[in-house]
Amino acid sequence: MAKRILHFEYTSALVKEPMLYLLARRFEVVTNIRAASVTDDGGFIVLEVEGEEKVIQDAVDYLVEAGMQVTEQAEG
Repeated sequence: MAKRILHFEYTSALVKEPMLYLLARRFEVVTNIRAASVTDDGGFIVLEVEGEEKVIQDAVDYLVEAGMQVTEQAEG
């Protein structure tokens, strides 16, 4: 199992979309919200994601295709 800390940023167009719910339903990953700030104008989420490396990457690709900016953070 791999574990990655990911930082997602998104605009108002995605605020009302249940992106974390969809992520958990479509991919076999375990998520843990480490930090978040969301307003009607957009927001960010720092998410710990655990699962098979390929599945995590597929999940990241899905979110990028949906319009989120994704960067990886070092643990610690």
